[in-house]
Amino acid sequence: MAKLNPKKDTEEQAPKSRGARKRKTKDEKKPKKSEGVFREYGKAIGSALLIAMVLKLFIFQPFRIPTGSMLETLQIGDFLFVEKWTYGAITPERVRIPFINWTIVEGLPTVKLPGFREPRQGDIIVFAYPKDRNLDYIKRCVAVEGDTIKVRDGVLFVNSEIYESNFGDRDGDHSCVPAWTDPENCPAPRTKHDQAAYVSRPNLRTWPSPGQGEFYVVPEDHIFMMGDNRYNSADSRYWGPLDVSLIKGRAAIIYFSWDQNRNLPRFNRIGDIIR
Repeated sequence: MAKLNPKKDTEEQAPKSRGARKRKTKDEKKPKKSEGVFREYGKAIGSALLIAMVLKLFIFQPFRIPTGSMLETLQIGDFLFVEKWTYGAITPERVRIPFINWTIVEGLPTVKLPGFREPRQGDIIVFAYPKDRNLDYIKRCVAVEGDTIKVRDGVLFVNSEIYESNFGDRDGDHSCVPAWTDPENCPAPRTKHDQAAYVSRPNLRTWPSPGQGEFYVVPEDHIFMMGDNRYNSADSRYWGPLDVSLIKGRAAIIYFSWDQNRNLPRFNRIGDIIR
């Protein structure tokens, strides 16, 4: 009967044990390397998100024009940047889920940073819709606190002066009323007068409505907003003056524009300064 040699068996097994230990050591190191890569990616993504959030809150916010209430100044499909520093950025009073605009937290205390000036007549402003603060609207400021407003025969009067065209020149003449047949008779930016809407909706011809006073006075800490497409705009005539605390920023520049009817970009609008 053959005799077992314990020493020889131990020597033969020893290399296998060392190899197994090496393989085990390498296998143990791999997860650590992967964890380090994932950690670095996580830091990079987190930093990018933080920078994007800071930029959106305090510097620039992208905005898309979904409706025709600001025609012809802003076209449906215009993509623009809204700058925050002119009026001073305000921290949000609610936290929303992006894209679906669901509010998960509201009533947060807000902090307003100092700005360069207050909103003034002619500014195009993005703001939280007073009736549903999950929605953002864009309109033109036509009057500020203390101003008087009235609409007669579809024409807007601010402080008894016509305000219908040449909005880009703050101190210029705004009294030219765009004609039905030749709207370009007045300097742009100007109002768009939709004749069909004017005929079909008599309530647009006079504001305030008969019996509600000769004119309306904009209250303190509020501004009056209207769409340039004057007869196709849900604005302060319907939901009242805008509290300045709801302002998000001033429309600054168009960075892209998409013509949904032709399915083509509007290259001629890219880079346009908004007035």
